[in-house]
Amino acid sequence: MAEESLNDGGAGRGEGDRVDGAALAEVVRFTSELIRVDTTNRGGGDCRERPAAEYVAERLADAGIEPTLLEREPGRTNVVARVPGADPGADALLVHGHLDVVPAEPADWSVHPFSGEVRDGVVWGRGAIDMKNMDAMVLATVRAWARAGVRPPRDIVLAFTADEEDSAAAGAGFLVEEHAHLFEGCTEGISESGAFTFHAGGGLRIYPVGAGERGTGWLRLTARGTAGHGSKVNSDNAVSNLAAAIARIADHQWPVRLTPTVRAALGELAALHGIEARLDAADFDVDELLGKLGPAAALVAPTVRNSANPTMLDAGYKINVIPGTAVGHVDGRMVPGGEEEFRATLDRLTGPDVTWEFQHEEIPLQAPVDSPAFAAMRAAIEKFDPTAHAVPYCMSGGTDAKQFSRLGVVGYGFSPLKLPAGFDYQALFHGVDERVPVEALHFGVRVLDDFMMRAGRPSRTTAP
Repeated sequence: MAEESLNDGGAGRGEGDRVDGAALAEVVRFTSELIRVDTTNRGGGDCRERPAAEYVAERLADAGIEPTLLEREPGRTNVVARVPGADPGADALLVHGHLDVVPAEPADWSVHPFSGEVRDGVVWGRGAIDMKNMDAMVLATVRAWARAGVRPPRDIVLAFTADEEDSAAAGAGFLVEEHAHLFEGCTEGISESGAFTFHAGGGLRIYPVGAGERGTGWLRLTARGTAGHGSKVNSDNAVSNLAAAIARIADHQWPVRLTPTVRAALGELAALHGIEARLDAADFDVDELLGKLGPAAALVAPTVRNSANPTMLDAGYKINVIPGTAVGHVDGRMVPGGEEEFRATLDRLTGPDVTWEFQHEEIPLQAPVDSPAFAAMRAAIEKFDPTAHAVPYCMSGGTDAKQFSRLGVVGYGFSPLKLPAGFDYQALFHGVDERVPVEALHFGVRVLDDFMMRAGRPSRTTAP
């Protein structure tokens, strides 16, 4: 698919000419059509993203943007493309979104989860929020640029990835390990889970922009004991030992560890609520402050500490047989800087009778909230929703930004959506009846266009 250069500068065209009616129609259609492509990721390699990747590649090629399709394993397809900027020496921006989705049980839904139905101004289906909506917004935006004959100030590298909903081994991990050259010059990246409307009560609208992620520590706990008959006394019972360790983990109260991103979030949220936040005071109580923030506390509460939640147990095969082994699984999350505390605490809580190991481990992230990129995101949001407030926050989970950080890319959660009151965005992640309003998609295209068209970072080739 041949690449066709975009004209420089967009002289004579205004901002409204870039995001035209075609772009607003396309973002809805693309979201719906991508949802119809079932890219369910059941883990362990059970997924096939290629049909969605081919769909994306065709729409990029139609706009004169040359896509590259890459696979580690057959069917696990990624798409990477570069939109050339006006200044080839400027740092590049990475814009990435994943193509896979988590499973959905049709019987639980009001509409079929892979119907992509558009009804009453809402697009329904698995991926409407996480994150085929963002994939569609990006496609609609760059195609609008092609029609308007404009190019961004700096190169925009687009990555549509596989396998984000599992280990990323076939997706962003593969791209970083084997195709790093495609991301040359990228210093910052944007992706999912930020810049959505959060209604904080009293008419206060907040747009939390992701500037950090907790690390992932999925744990496998193993207790070994003496197998025997269920009717006999057994002081070396693997099930009992595992259960005791699981109970200690569940009951543990993790200490507060405030990162720079969380401190910034607390400070800005407190100010918006007219509360003095004495974060450096010796008697500062984060839980007391959270109690005063009302609904907005939910944006911060999961990220002031490490956490470890037991999620699965597996032991035994017959009620009257004491097994020799019992296994448990724990979903652990680590705030930036809290990794060593996490490991030491798990050693203590599991005790001498249970061993533990990382089944999957990923690093925590932090991004500066005083950067030109963050300022541009804030400005773009508040331009299209002038009475709202963009604030930084740390995500409780993780994204492909962890993978791309290994290339030196600083990641932000920026997938803009303007949502009505009562629309529980966070509950729809991996939830039933996932959906996105059409007007939210329109807002997202406008904000993405404005952000990416703002001046880039200083050129890497500019003489001093």
